[in-house]
Amino acid sequence: MASVAFLGLGVMGYPMAGHLRNKGGHDVTVYNRTKARAERWVAEHGGKLALTPAEAAEGKEFVFSCVGNDDDLRSVTTGANGAFAAMKKGAVFIDNTTASAEVARELDDAARKAGFSFLDAPVSGGQAGAENGVLTVMVGGDEAAFDKARPVIDAYARMVGLMGSAGAGQLTKMINQIAIAGLVQGLAEGIHFGKKAGLDIEKVIEVISKGAAGSWQMENRHKTMNAGKYDFGFAVDWMRKDLGICLAEANRNGAKLPVTALVDQFYKDVQDMGGKRWDTSSLLARLER
Repeated sequence: MASVAFLGLGVMGYPMAGHLRNKGGHDVTVYNRTKARAERWVAEHGGKLALTPAEAAEGKEFVFSCVGNDDDLRSVTTGANGAFAAMKKGAVFIDNTTASAEVARELDDAARKAGFSFLDAPVSGGQAGAENGVLTVMVGGDEAAFDKARPVIDAYARMVGLMGSAGAGQLTKMINQIAIAGLVQGLAEGIHFGKKAGLDIEKVIEVISKGAAGSWQMENRHKTMNAGKYDFGFAVDWMRKDLGICLAEANRNGAKLPVTALVDQFYKDVQDMGGKRWDTSSLLARLER
């Protein structure tokens, strides 16, 4: 059993922290900006509640975070009452936020200077993956720190991989989001085309899902897309945040992302339609408006 802190109990962090407590059997202290949510977590799972990130991190072997963006991450790490000021020597900070590679490198540098380790470890699998403890975790950082943290991360993961040095986890997550964006748009267009052609979408998917066009999105989202229901996963607002990170990084490294940029604008159209909290498969709604 390890001493663990978890900072950020949103739709992803709440169940992830629960798996660390219940499946991993670890001693978990939680912090959340809205105290009532942390109180509810403790009532449900046990463990302890801290009033600041620093209080949560004090004396812990492993500190996890899963917050909204770069600014939120800086706030809980190097900001006032941030966790970094309280981290003990030799501890490992594991950040599950989808953030920029730039902030990952910045925090890795700060951690090294303070005598502990930082791993950028964004996740894929959405809310369902978090709730079921089957997330894919893409990690950047020092190999020794990764080897130390991996048995703890395993409590909420199906796949954990070290992708390279600091920032490599975030860069890998960007590739994940780039691939998903184009794939979902293609699926949306295919379903839209099939409807216009008068085909039975269920029969179509039954056949093509077993061929080269098959994907997780097709298997898990085609029914809800066909029914015009978009409350089953990763929100459009979050996807636009992630694609913004991808496009900013591409601007820095010279990569060309024409399809990603186009799909990002399509998601903006969905937001303008009122679909900010619809899941990412709602690209079909844009075609059918």
